[in-house]
Amino acid sequence: MLQSDRGLTYTSELPKGSKVVEGEWWSADYSGPPLVSMEKKIADGLGLKLGDEIVVNVLGRDIPAKISNLRTIDWQGLGINFVLVFSPNAFKGAPHTHIATLTETGGNAAGDGKIIKEVADAYPMVTSVRVREVMETVGSVVTNLALAIRGASAVTLISAILVLGGALAAGHRHRVYDAVILKTLGATRLRLLGAYALEYLLIGLATALFGVIAGSLAAWMIVTRLMTLTFVWQAGSAAGVVAAALVVTVGLGLAGTLLALNKKPATVLRNL
Repeated sequence: MLQSDRGLTYTSELPKGSKVVEGEWWSADYSGPPLVSMEKKIADGLGLKLGDEIVVNVLGRDIPAKISNLRTIDWQGLGINFVLVFSPNAFKGAPHTHIATLTETGGNAAGDGKIIKEVADAYPMVTSVRVREVMETVGSVVTNLALAIRGASAVTLISAILVLGGALAAGHRHRVYDAVILKTLGATRLRLLGAYALEYLLIGLATALFGVIAGSLAAWMIVTRLMTLTFVWQAGSAAGVVAAALVVTVGLGLAGTLLALNKKPATVLRNL
């Protein structure tokens, strides 16, 4: 914020894409001492609050202004917005430049070139900058990043399944002993399957819920705090993860249980 030149503007109306979260916006006919509106995160980072005075140097002249309100800005809309917005009387008579953005739905490179040519013919002093290629490049990078994250997630899931299979295999011997003892005491195959299925279901449910909660909290922290983006919790994806975890856990568990149930009680009991 303080390491280089900062673009600023002045207006009587609240800029599109901004929302006042502290203080009040000045009236359209305000003519008192200069006021300024700041982006809230920047103000918090600088330790500024409503009523504080800041001084900006414009064209070699120091302009003091009191903070009238704090705003949040939707930078994702790609519209023009500023961290510092002053009341109109702050720079009355000062030289300035008009800037604007043009968003075309379903446009293409040929259409962009035609618009730029027509603007240049009508207004030779206007400079046009295309951002379509930049946005496409950014979109491609984000897409590749998403694929990489999904690949890493797939590797993690496969590793988790292998670990789960190993844990079930390690306890297979104890499962055999349990199944033999229970069968000797009169438990039927169906009842044993039901008991083991309930056990694996509870284990899988507890694990899946913990994973969803921990993963959602970690994602929320990264998206909102590190990437400063809006976080949207996808209940459908979370439910799919829980369902998949339950299917895998119960399926692998019952597969090992069936092997234990097929053991002859006499052979196992002689080795106890």
